[in-house]
Amino acid sequence: MRRALVLLLVLGLALAADPAAERVRALFTEPIRAEWFSKAFLAQVSAERVAAIVRQLTAQLGAFEGVRKEGENYVAVFEKGEVPVVIRLDEKGRIAGLFLKPPRSRLRSLREAATAIEKLPGKTSLLVLEGDRPLVEHAAGTRLAVGSAFKLSVLAALMEAVENGDHRWGETLPLRAAWKSLPSGALQDWPAGTPLTLADLAGRMMAESDNTATDHLIHLLGRERVERFAYQNRPLLATRALFVLRTDPELKERWLKGDEAERRAVVREAEARPLPTPEELLAAGADLRLEWRYSTRELCALAYRALKTPLSGINPGLARPEVWKQIAFKGGSDLGALNLTTALVSKDDRRYCVAATWNNPEGVEADRLYAIYGGVLDLLARGTRR
Repeated sequence: MRRALVLLLVLGLALAADPAAERVRALFTEPIRAEWFSKAFLAQVSAERVAAIVRQLTAQLGAFEGVRKEGENYVAVFEKGEVPVVIRLDEKGRIAGLFLKPPRSRLRSLREAATAIEKLPGKTSLLVLEGDRPLVEHAAGTRLAVGSAFKLSVLAALMEAVENGDHRWGETLPLRAAWKSLPSGALQDWPAGTPLTLADLAGRMMAESDNTATDHLIHLLGRERVERFAYQNRPLLATRALFVLRTDPELKERWLKGDEAERRAVVREAEARPLPTPEELLAAGADLRLEWRYSTRELCALAYRALKTPLSGINPGLARPEVWKQIAFKGGSDLGALNLTTALVSKDDRRYCVAATWNNPEGVEADRLYAIYGGVLDLLARGTRR
């Protein structure tokens, strides 16, 4: 006990001598003042906005307990959870960069995480695997709306095509106006004819969830080839087709009532229609009947496949790259739907997968799922298996 107290004292003294750590502590314990921030920072984000975010976090997480180092960054520790903090100070000690990452719950067990997810309103699913062995599961076989997580199917089909020699990562594909979609992503704003490699398209699909990159890969590979990795999602909707269906009542009704043959006809018609504007899509709203639906068990199978390419880890999601040897991440969101799927390889070569989905027509609060999910990843990083 005495040795532990000495270590805590040494750690506290070390952090007290760290200006960045002291600034993190002040953010959560003192009234936030504008003079703490550089002029460049305040030109982008006001001190009042930072204070509002901090108030929201402290209300959610309870009493502040301290700051600890985590790799090159910091963690603000609270009674009910933790907030990873990326902070950069300028030469005058002012905050020049600040990123408060989604909070993660302080969980005692994986079972506690499953219980917390079960209590969320609506329908939920959770699967945590070590290899192929479930460590904890809740409705892991139930197919729910997962948004852009379906892009794991597109990546799997592309990887198979490259492995079979049908395509090459360095092969170029010019952007086509007819295959452009709406955000997320940026390629919809690039000029038609711009050549991009398949590796670039796949990387943008996984890291930025670029919908235009995704649709180009679907059309290049062929819908039926991608469907071999898409389970019940037949016919597989490209993102552009989905957006058209949501804004066209007649096509939407035919899709909802049609069998597979009729739906394939509807998809062909949708892809020939003009792309709706973002305003039209927002006005139409989401409908979880028009979605990509996967179980967390299916998503983990796809995420394990994705570990074969480093492109799947450009965006690590909520996982900490310094903790893991390899990461494959894809998430997805929609109005009323949220998914997070991460495959992991530990430093001693153990494979894990964590997949969680939340559907609620009344809306989902992303931070609630992020907190539980981040807590699960933290438990696995610390070696917890129960």
